[in-house]
Amino acid sequence: MRTFSEQQIAAFAPNANAVSNGRKISAGGGFVSRMRSADDSFYMGECKGSGKSNYVVSADFADEDHPVFRCSCPSRQFPCKHSLALMCEMAAGKDFVLGEIPADILDKREKKQAREKKKTESTGEKKPVSEKSVRAGKAAKTKKIKKQLEGLRLMKQLTDQLMNTGLSSMGSVSLKNYRDLAKQLGDYYLPGPQNYFNQLVLEMEAYQKDADKRHYHQAVEVLKRLRALEKKAAVYLDEKLKTDQPEADDDILYEKLGGIWKLEQLGELGLEKEQVRLLQMSFQVNYDVARKEYIDRGYWVDVDTGEISCTYNYRPVKALKYVKQEDSCFEVARIGRLYYYPGSGNRRVRWDAATFEPVTPEVLAAVKGHAQKEIRAAVKLAKNEMKNLLSEDYCGMLLSFVRIGVIKTEQGNCWVLEDSTGERIELAVRDGWENSMEAMSRIPQPEVLQNQALFGFLYYDREKRQIRMYPCSIVTDKGIVRLLY
Repeated sequence: MRTFSEQQIAAFAPNANAVSNGRKISAGGGFVSRMRSADDSFYMGECKGSGKSNYVVSADFADEDHPVFRCSCPSRQFPCKHSLALMCEMAAGKDFVLGEIPADILDKREKKQAREKKKTESTGEKKPVSEKSVRAGKAAKTKKIKKQLEGLRLMKQLTDQLMNTGLSSMGSVSLKNYRDLAKQLGDYYLPGPQNYFNQLVLEMEAYQKDADKRHYHQAVEVLKRLRALEKKAAVYLDEKLKTDQPEADDDILYEKLGGIWKLEQLGELGLEKEQVRLLQMSFQVNYDVARKEYIDRGYWVDVDTGEISCTYNYRPVKALKYVKQEDSCFEVARIGRLYYYPGSGNRRVRWDAATFEPVTPEVLAAVKGHAQKEIRAAVKLAKNEMKNLLSEDYCGMLLSFVRIGVIKTEQGNCWVLEDSTGERIELAVRDGWENSMEAMSRIPQPEVLQNQALFGFLYYDREKRQIRMYPCSIVTDKGIVRLLY
């Protein structure tokens, strides 16, 4: 009999509430009947609902990687809470009587197979694209690039003005003007620079309210990134026009300017890898005021290579009902085909489908084996990545340690990590980030803080003028201790 883990159910769910409601239906005896096919490819049940008639719920596993969930309820969520409840019934090992697959399901399977066969045949024998269509597509992309260059020139005027007069010239009146000018960047197909400019305005607004120099310093950093992006993007787009190659390429600037990648585009560029096992090291949800979006950030380690990558799920405030929120993952994600975004360091990844497996001692040992052995080497790698103004100003790293503990300094007590060479790095919370040190101080087992591996983010503390580490999780021989969820 087929079954599900909690992680798999959560992966299918559109949101956490749907999972919770599905569990309640299953635990409350909501199903009046359950049936499965002899070949274990089809499960069905009748579930009590708010209507007069029971809802008919089914799960079709003819395609193992893309199961089909159906329900007769009027919910617009997919899969609905009743489908999730059916998975909970399977996970609980409840009895499913053997039965025949309904004729309408077999008919739907045949139609789906016919569509996929037709699609495969049409893909294999692609109709030649007319020269007229190619020229039209190329002309549209060229026109967009010219519009972007026009917007970059506007951005250069704004940043030049700020560099000459100083950020302090952004008074309450001019801030409104700058905010209006930032909106214009959206008309030039430059949502990436637009987000930076919005962030700059927000930091200066905050500085005017509380006079906290941290806002001013952060605004300076954003302005530096804007300048770097404007200069590099102008050269990048000019070169595209000169070479008459307006198509998307593997340059990180395509995304930084606001380009959106499709999986097939990444595949065509060779940015893919088959049969990958990923283990999540941390997960956080942040609200980006400049973008007006929630961002679900997950950081993962490749079990076989040790590469650290990240997943970003953007959820605009205006579309929260329609975009599924991601969640923490506590199992190994086995991915048939993983797609990488252009860039270096902690590259962003995406995938279409994944299965989940338990975290075994062998997996934990492999992950620990990939950790950086010395702080000096880890800091060098992080510095090389962070000095690129188009990269993040922090770097995810897995670092082996002999011990983690508290030491006394002139400024007071502080947490440090010590490697096998005796070198130390301070562990601390970064401004604006969730406090993970609180959980660190509550770890009851002393062995967790000895001879293990810590995943966290190396970042530069401008006030202390040193590299520090923001801890997220500790990998031990028995499991992963999450300091954040």
